[in-house]
Amino acid sequence: MDVLLLAPEIPHNTGCAARLAAATGRRLHLVEPLGFSLEDRYLKRAGLDYWPLVDLVVHANWEAAAAHLAAGSERPLGERLHLFSARGGQSLFEAEFRADDVLVFGAESSGLPDELLDRHPDRVRYVPIEPGVRSLNLANVVCLALYTALDRAGAPMPRNDGTYTPHPRAAEDVQPAERARRGGEATR
Repeated sequence: MDVLLLAPEIPHNTGCAARLAAATGRRLHLVEPLGFSLEDRYLKRAGLDYWPLVDLVVHANWEAAAAHLAAGSERPLGERLHLFSARGGQSLFEAEFRADDVLVFGAESSGLPDELLDRHPDRVRYVPIEPGVRSLNLANVVCLALYTALDRAGAPMPRNDGTYTPHPRAAEDVQPAERARRGGEATR
């Protein structure tokens, strides 16, 4: 299961998603344009010392990301997408998930493009919130969605008994830009 942020704007949210990706052993895809540099100090800070563990792929646009993701499964990409929106679709808690799904989130200020949502109306998901609340923070939705999807898919959860032992690479001073690879390149 992969996580994809389409045109993210706020480095802190993306850093939190990167930390989540490291914590769950999932690949994080970022689709340009990004609203920040991969060398942004807030991005690095939000990801803490987990950047050595982040499998980060950056794509030039949605088409490049879709081509890259389509090559990763026998199921068609359209069947694997879960497009998160604050405006309708199916509740996250009613959706079915599979281990090779792709969770897609849009820009903080504008969400996913209407064209993408219109192309896959049966793949749109939302998190229920009280009337009068416009939306939830992107980092919160990514976390909630990923853990829910992993559980629903029966995918293995990280093995942890609640203790913390630093990863051997945690002391490395790794910049997010150093972890990023362009879509289509071999995995590091």
